Amino acid sequence: MAAPDLDIITFGRSGVDIYPLEIATGLEDIYSFGKFLGGSPTNVAVAAARLGHTPAVITGVGNDPFGRYVVKEMERLGVSGRFVVKNGELNTPITLCEIFPPDDFPLYFYRKPSAPDLQVAPEHLDLDAIREVPLFWFSGTGLSEEPSRSAHFAALEARGRTRHTVFDLDYRPMFWSSPDEARELYREALKHTTVAVGNKEECEVAVGETEPERAADALLEAGVEIAIVKQGPKGVLGKTRDDRVEVAPNLIEVINGLGAGDSFGGSLAHGLLAGQDLETILTRCNAAGAIVTSRLECSTAMPTGEEIDLLLAGGDPNHGQTVEQMLGALRNRGIAAPATETAPATEKTA
Repeated sequence: MAAPDLDIITFGRSGVDIYPLEIATGLEDIYSFGKFLGGSPTNVAVAAARLGHTPAVITGVGNDPFGRYVVKEMERLGVSGRFVVKNGELNTPITLCEIFPPDDFPLYFYRKPSAPDLQVAPEHLDLDAIREVPLFWFSGTGLSEEPSRSAHFAALEARGRTRHTVFDLDYRPMFWSSPDEARELYREALKHTTVAVGNKEECEVAVGETEPERAADALLEAGVEIAIVKQGPKGVLGKTRDDRVEVAPNLIEVINGLGAGDSFGGSLAHGLLAGQDLETILTRCNAAGAIVTSRLECSTAMPTGEEIDLLLAGGDPNHGQTVEQMLGALRNRGIAAPATETAPATEKTA
């Protein structure tokens, strides 16, 4: 085994998330921001590390200060940076967001003309590590551009549909010329996949179905062993050829909905590796995602197993912290945050 200390490898985006340290205010009126590790597959690895795993990320960063920050921060959060490829021509991407609780969180990607993570090529891969790692996670965005597309298919060919090959459908329209282009590549990737997870819109791109039951069945027909369809306020549906599970959402006070899917993903990876039954996995995934929506950040907001247990038992994993106290905690970490008026978050399903 090429990397015997690892139990998870994720492949895809990384970068820097720039979050406003004010709530319900447009970016044009904000002057204070926090800097955080970003990129969905990277944050999935962080979420898994919080649950006791030893993950690594295959990604690319620029040879710049933000690139150095990405590697330093992922390693601080328990994720190995041994597979990070440094790119001397492209800058490390940044993503900005706005926070309008409870359900409006616009994202602005700065990844032009390309991003280093989309320049990871087949020759950069440790195929032995990919072949042997207990769980391999990849996202749809990595299929959107060459040479990342070829690298992903090289990794999937090497893995050979080994158990726990997880496809996060993760469709972001700004990375594609059309849904049809994505659909063709998604269908090819599904042939190599044992677990697929996505929301209704992403399922439409992958298999042409938005109705959750039909979408899950279509994913199973495409060859996956476990199909997971996120239904927003209706919860999550999981299906295998022999089992069907539907789990209701958690009621939570939403502050920032970004990162909930990454926390869900880290918990999914944990449940698969732990051999949990499908209902237990999805129940804990929902709770993990809900906890992140109740916090300001993303990567540093990922919950521990004990916090998930607490929420499922009816407790408050934030221990009554207000938004102002969360901002104070960020200030204590050295991030300048002004005192600010915040709009009250309403109870929301996540």
